[in-house]
Amino acid sequence: MTAHLEVADGVGTIRLDRPPMNALDIATQDRIKELADEATARTDVRAVVVRGSEKVFAAGADIKEMQAMDHAAMVGRARALQDSFTAVARIPKPVIAAVTGYALGGGCELALCADIRIAADNAKLGQPEILLGLIPGAGGTQRLARLVGPAKAKDLIFTGRHVRADEALTIGLVDRIVPAAEVFDTAHAYAAKLAQGPSIALRAAKESIDAGLETDLETGLTIERNWFAGLFATADRETGMRSFVEDGPGKAKFA
Repeated sequence: MTAHLEVADGVGTIRLDRPPMNALDIATQDRIKELADEATARTDVRAVVVRGSEKVFAAGADIKEMQAMDHAAMVGRARALQDSFTAVARIPKPVIAAVTGYALGGGCELALCADIRIAADNAKLGQPEILLGLIPGAGGTQRLARLVGPAKAKDLIFTGRHVRADEALTIGLVDRIVPAAEVFDTAHAYAAKLAQGPSIALRAAKESIDAGLETDLETGLTIERNWFAGLFATADRETGMRSFVEDGPGKAKFA
């Protein structure tokens, strides 16, 4: 298999494993979707980390495989490509990308599907598809623009240049930089902490933010209001409020 799901401490780690560069061929794309769906369904997975190897997160699509495809073949494949990445974005649990080495093209697009991106200090990210006479096709033109703004997204996509970790942090492409040797432990620890939180409230927060970004303010407020009221029917809300009243803030233990 070109990717695996490993579970520990309530964290499901989707690990890309296609040496040497974790090129995202069709089989790997389909495998990512399978694992995202599995992480969504498993009750023992309460948060997710997406990672590559120590030297590379994912260096993009398999260009040799793509070179053999004509227009008709890509028309038939493009939706499945997007769907495999969207499955990661729609995992209703916190998703953390642990970005090491290169995250280029499809690799950058995969990192964009996470809620939080923790990058190694030697990481390089980018959307170099323009250098192939293409544009990003797995969500890059949409998710990148929403994350860093249209002007910065156009700069990266128009030029195809690589962004070093420090610049990625400055423009909001990543959220935290740590030494390369600490990326996986940092990402797992962060996810494990979230895994101890109230799972339904975390889902509500993620879906409210993500869905709200795709609509107008009034509709977004309706989404938030409905989730907020609905959480009053959950055991986690009872646990959290009871703990606050009896023991003080921040001490609740959620099942």
